[in-house]
Amino acid sequence: MKITRLDLGTLRVPLRAPFKTAVRTVDAVETVVVRIRADTGHTGFGEAPATAAITGETCGSIIAAISGVIAPRLLGGEIDTFNDLLQRVDSALVRNSSAKAAVEIALFDLFAQRHGAPLYRLLGGGTPTLSTDVTISVGGVDAMVSDALAAIDRGYAALKIKIGLDPETDLDRVRALHAAVDGRAQLRLDANQGWTPKQAVRTMQRLEGAGILPELLEQPVRADDLDGLKFVTERIATPVMADESVFGPQALIELIRVRAADIVNIKLMKSGGLSNAIRMADIAALQGMACMIGCMLESRISVTAAAHLAIAKSQAFRYVDLDGPALCAENPVEGGAEFDGPQITLGDAPGLGIIAVTGLEPVRL
Repeated sequence: MKITRLDLGTLRVPLRAPFKTAVRTVDAVETVVVRIRADTGHTGFGEAPATAAITGETCGSIIAAISGVIAPRLLGGEIDTFNDLLQRVDSALVRNSSAKAAVEIALFDLFAQRHGAPLYRLLGGGTPTLSTDVTISVGGVDAMVSDALAAIDRGYAALKIKIGLDPETDLDRVRALHAAVDGRAQLRLDANQGWTPKQAVRTMQRLEGAGILPELLEQPVRADDLDGLKFVTERIATPVMADESVFGPQALIELIRVRAADIVNIKLMKSGGLSNAIRMADIAALQGMACMIGCMLESRISVTAAAHLAIAKSQAFRYVDLDGPALCAENPVEGGAEFDGPQITLGDAPGLGIIAVTGLEPVRL
């Protein structure tokens, strides 16, 4: 199976409601879709969303990295030399983690198709089902409570609560949410780097002192403040999860070495794709650190890939945050993972099982 062509397209998928965090507000998934074609007629799909506030990448930079640097290294390559192809992607340029992830996902899709098996099975996975949380965007207290209750009615048992704009207002939000959903759903707090270390400790100690014990607290401080993250972790009872502080295996090793967090959120767009995400899950498992499989605002393409990984490494991934497609107002992807409220199910189709993507705007290479 030889790579003969790589096509790019842009895709915009509107959200059901604006997605609001301490970092950004967006109303649509904006992503670059990769299609790698082989001489056998098979096509591998991948994608990379533009998440400049987190990865530093835009649609334009993703397109430039893939078309100008990565794609020329792959054309003519044999899928049977899979590890060599992955190395070509990783060594093509520094950083640009989402661009690399999109291409890697498409390569893994082709590799699994080459062997006639769904990707999760090729990676050693078992039962192809997951249960995800759902995000409650930051906003007014009444609106967040209403959104949380609606999510519970749809079957969600874990709610990822976006906070981090102002500690006092955040306290009001969490208190109200706890009162509304206590005993019906777990609260996962995500401050998206919005607090200082001392603000995080004061805020969480006040919640814990009132008997409010969230399941976890995600990235309370700036991504580059590992000492601050450790400061928080050592002073609160709630498990602390690192997200933006950890992009790849080396950063994870350092996080574990200094004991700066209890949990790590692994996302394909941060790690540069499936190969590094697999390494990170294995490192965390060896050190006894729990993992979350997460996503940016992504379509069903890359979230399907993340679901395959989570099933293949189910012992490492204790938490699942793959709600991107559930937040979208429409689904342009035929095939891939099936979403039914919090339940995610993978089928038996080879690779990722993706057949086609509608609404793509072609990119001239």
